[in-house]
Amino acid sequence: MRHGLKPKKGLLGPKKELWDILQMVEKYSPEAADITASIRDLPTVKTAMGRARAWLRLALMQKRLADYLRILLEHREETLEEYFEPHALMLNEEAVIITGLLVGLNVVDCNLCVKEEDLDSQQGVIDFSLYLRGSNSSNELAGNGNNGNNEPKQRHINTMLDQKNYIEELNRHLNATVTNLQSKVEGLTTTNALMKEDLAIAKNTMIQLVEENNQLKHALGQDLSKDSRMKVMEVQADEEEKRSVKSNTSDKYKHEKESELGKSLEEEKKKNMELQKELDLQISLKAEMEVAMKLLEKDIHDKQDTIISLRRQLDDIKLINLEMYKKLQECESSLKHKTELIAKLEAKTESMGSTIHQLDEKLQEDKNVRKNLEENSRSLGQKAAIAETRAVAAEGDLRIEREWRISLQESMMRD
Repeated sequence: MRHGLKPKKGLLGPKKELWDILQMVEKYSPEAADITASIRDLPTVKTAMGRARAWLRLALMQKRLADYLRILLEHREETLEEYFEPHALMLNEEAVIITGLLVGLNVVDCNLCVKEEDLDSQQGVIDFSLYLRGSNSSNELAGNGNNGNNEPKQRHINTMLDQKNYIEELNRHLNATVTNLQSKVEGLTTTNALMKEDLAIAKNTMIQLVEENNQLKHALGQDLSKDSRMKVMEVQADEEEKRSVKSNTSDKYKHEKESELGKSLEEEKKKNMELQKELDLQISLKAEMEVAMKLLEKDIHDKQDTIISLRRQLDDIKLINLEMYKKLQECESSLKHKTELIAKLEAKTESMGSTIHQLDEKLQEDKNVRKNLEENSRSLGQKAAIAETRAVAAEGDLRIEREWRISLQESMMRD
């Protein structure tokens, strides 16, 4: 959604933020006013980008993200053209396709954390696909092990060892996270137990206050009945006295008696007012205790929901840890297979080296035999040359002797 967002104009100009655009949704959809107001009251989010991230999460949990985006696109001339460049994705016709794709998220029940997350900073993402390899790598290495060189194999082994170290480090990090979550769960459990104890104490205190209130009401009723009876008896006694001593009393005595009766009546009224105030105070205390109990129950429910979410996160982390452990086992098995393959290749290279050494020795022996044979053939050639020269000389002598004999025979025949 930040694609093509206009930058700030000048030093004193207002900065264009995504949060300002998202706040406009509540003008056209009353349902967005609740999440917008709740995000404004978040104490942990300080920046406009953090509020925008929180708004998107709440809209996703409300399953109305596609509807809110469609509302913005329908009123793009009033809301979006002021904040986006003309080439922005939100002003393009393809933005309607994005709203159609976001409708598919309504089938997913999202329960995202907003209060305890650091939404002001950019969230880091770890891509595990760069560090984890499938099971095909071991098969490829087994198939190409006889034809490859030692250097690529060593590089691949180093890569696998790096992956193993990374997985071990990640496993330690996950174990530390699980330990922290378990400590948080234990702390929340103890807090929940303490709150339950406080609730039980508050209930007992409320029961005692109710009993005291009933006792005070009963005592107040008894005091009022006793006071009224005493007043009636006093009035009757006064009337009898008045009747008996009517002739002997004067107007001054009557006035004093009436003043005493008025004072006693005022004192009784004051007592009645004080008792009524105390009763009102007890009623207000009871109402405050009921409100406190409701708040405690609400807080307990919130803590229980938090514990449930933490347990779910702990289960997810356990599943991730189990998957990482399985990957580690696969990597260890592939590494073991590769080490065995390397040992076999080293044994083959050693046997081939010994064979080459034996062949070199045989070649050296053959060279020596060839040298001896060449020397023998050279000596035989020299002997053959000497014999040939002797044969030529003998042939010459034989030819001379034959000619001499022929000449001798011819001379004898002449004679």
